[in-house]
Amino acid sequence: MARVSTYLNFSNRTEEAFNFYKSVFGTEFCGPGVLRFSEIPSQEGMPPMSEDLKNLVMHVELPITGGHVLMGTDAPAEMGFSVSFGNNIYINLEPDTREETKRLFDALATGGKVEMELQEMFWGAYYGSCSDQFGVRWMFNCNAK
Repeated sequence: MARVSTYLNFSNRTEEAFNFYKSVFGTEFCGPGVLRFSEIPSQEGMPPMSEDLKNLVMHVELPITGGHVLMGTDAPAEMGFSVSFGNNIYINLEPDTREETKRLFDALATGGKVEMELQEMFWGAYYGSCSDQFGVRWMFNCNAK
């Protein structure tokens, strides 16, 4: 089923922030809970991750209210991220089909900037991200085959 959620990027404080939100909303993390960077499969040519980096949050989901889901990740400088107010929030779209994902991605990226082209990801989704012509950041995560 299609859904919309809010994706928050933190500078190594995701776990702290989401434990706070969990206490505020009285809900539990979705799915497998907190996923760590240590779960990323190693790839040829990539340098090994430090232990500190491996322990950071790669992904977490928390239902808050009204069916809305808050998602988050640590965005470490060691991986090329520079988090500041304004670039730490995405609207995450999860369309029902890959065709709708591609249509929305192409439309929102027009006049904007593609951050990551739509592509198959190791977690099994068709994923990409862009900023639209107004600077709003969008993530696309389609699990349909």
